[in-house]
Amino acid sequence: MDTHDLPQKGTKYLTFEGREDIGSNPSENPTMGDVINARLGRRDMMRGMLSGAAVSALIGPAALLSPTRGAEAAVTGAPRPAKASFSFQEVAHGVDADHHVASGYNADILIRWGDPVVPGAPAFDPMNQTAEAQSKQFGYNNDFVGYAPLPLGSRSPDRALLCVNHEYTDEEVMFPGVGVEQQKDKFARMTKALVDIEMAAHGGTVVEIRKVRGKWVTVADSRYNRRITGETACAITGPAAGHALMKTSYDPTGTMVRGMLNNCSGGMTPWGTWLSAEENFNGYFWGKVEDTNPNAKVLKRYGFPGEWYNWGVHHDRFDIAKEPNESNRFGWIVEIDPYDPTSTPKKRTALGRFKHEACQIALGKDGTVVAYTGDDERFDYVYKFVAAKKFDPRNRAANMDILETGTLYVAKFKADASVEWLPLVHGQGPLTAEKGFPDQATVLINARLAADALGATKMDRPEDIEVNAVTGKVYVILTNNSRRKPEQVDATNPRAENNWGHIVEILPDNGNHAATKAEWTILVRGGNPADGTVGAQFHADTSANGWFSCPDNAAVDHRGRLWITTDQGENWKKASGTADGVWAVETEGNLRGLSKMFYRVPVGAEMCGPCFTTDDKTLFVAVQHPATDGVDQWEGFKGKLSSFEDPATRWPDFKPNMPPRPSVVAITKKDGGVIGL
Repeated sequence: MDTHDLPQKGTKYLTFEGREDIGSNPSENPTMGDVINARLGRRDMMRGMLSGAAVSALIGPAALLSPTRGAEAAVTGAPRPAKASFSFQEVAHGVDADHHVASGYNADILIRWGDPVVPGAPAFDPMNQTAEAQSKQFGYNNDFVGYAPLPLGSRSPDRALLCVNHEYTDEEVMFPGVGVEQQKDKFARMTKALVDIEMAAHGGTVVEIRKVRGKWVTVADSRYNRRITGETACAITGPAAGHALMKTSYDPTGTMVRGMLNNCSGGMTPWGTWLSAEENFNGYFWGKVEDTNPNAKVLKRYGFPGEWYNWGVHHDRFDIAKEPNESNRFGWIVEIDPYDPTSTPKKRTALGRFKHEACQIALGKDGTVVAYTGDDERFDYVYKFVAAKKFDPRNRAANMDILETGTLYVAKFKADASVEWLPLVHGQGPLTAEKGFPDQATVLINARLAADALGATKMDRPEDIEVNAVTGKVYVILTNNSRRKPEQVDATNPRAENNWGHIVEILPDNGNHAATKAEWTILVRGGNPADGTVGAQFHADTSANGWFSCPDNAAVDHRGRLWITTDQGENWKKASGTADGVWAVETEGNLRGLSKMFYRVPVGAEMCGPCFTTDDKTLFVAVQHPATDGVDQWEGFKGKLSSFEDPATRWPDFKPNMPPRPSVVAITKKDGGVIGL
């Protein structure tokens, strides 16, 4: 989910991407610049650029090598031969109304907004939408995509359940007659009926898919097919369940909440469940926070009220003045069993409340379960959760509540290139009643404030955090931070006014993800390497089409290869001048940092949700909000803004009676082979 500078009101409509990420961290915690300035000269920091040699000198050769090389490589630093992991003809940079994939591949639309999901769902009729119909149809703005093989426990490459998040809605291109600048006009044309459709378009979808004669199709009558919406009952579990801060007039027990909202990226567990991450939940709340409000500090830290929608006008639970605790019931990791369509989604409060972008599982050899997740806002934090119970591959039932109990940690990056994981545990350090944390539930509900108190390191929009099961590395995707000042630059966040983003690697101590120590290094820095003022960092052989800006989501295929998707938002013209897409990135040996463009989205769209089948012969990707972001900067649309009646593109249908439709795309090789080879 992209989070960029707020557009000027009155000059362009406020897309969702321009409504959040206010940078609400007022703590005095050091940024990485404050930490690294102690080691590197301030003059070097002010330059906003750091050479590869300087990085190597700072963190040492061992941290730059893959752990799969073994102890000998860490000692000798012996280079590997330059053997490319990827073999495909690159897509060219550019922007137009359609999508594009590398030569020799097919990119087929699998499912689109409005397509029927559950049995009995009506066909999509954009001129006659209803909340009832939408609750049975594929939702809007598909972000995360997860693959759950069928049958359960198999590694089937051609039959599965697809688990998809529906992050948010773009009313200006969803509904006829609504137009643009809804925030500016105080949502004058957004009726309760339209709001209810929006609520039904949020949440997630489970849909069975099968490969038939080489093409993926959805199974319309599958008993597994399911929609989760902004009204679906979700259980509140873990330390915060039943706490006073979770109780509302709708739910005086504090154990059940209606809906999941702004579900961005996510993850899949070894026991076959889907983890859906609630991100920018503050934007759905309406009302005013008075200075006398006892929760004013907490609400401000989390960015309430966002008022990106007018839901609070029609539903009291989204008015923070009328229902002050409702906001505490969002911002969690939600665990869903896709194999049981009657199961209740569970909000796992042990993993903390903040703007989760993703949740990726690392599994130790002894069965220890570790979940990595980031707080996607400028100057917020990287977290991990270490479960108390071990994974049992022979007993799925025993695994279903593994995320119920454990310890949440937040990362502190140090000047010696190490990472220290700090536990968010009531009674330890500053997390006491005297400091405003009377119990563990409060620590987790107000996880941002607890991390502030511990002195965690302010990072640049930690979005996806992906675990490489082959090498043991963890990739932290940092999308951008245009608000970083020159005195704050450092080795981990090396550029002021960073419009391009970068990727940090974490190497756990001795390969143990549960350890409280690790090392870090930088893989690539986004932006155009040919522009000396940008300070980009890619392999020298990266082509004119191979570099990217604003990495957002990531996937590691079963061969351990890294794939990156980008999300530049309205900033695409300045960040790269090309549309978002998918890039393959070398991570090992002499070609480390070499990147190649594989797929490109249509104008105004964001690229997210990369997900491979078990045989790596299909790559699913999610194209969301086509025709919205920065379309006025595209020469093909002549400075206009998109509306339902006149969008910049009508992808993927290209029919005059159809608006643009967020969609999941299945990419396959024409010869049936492995993606990228």
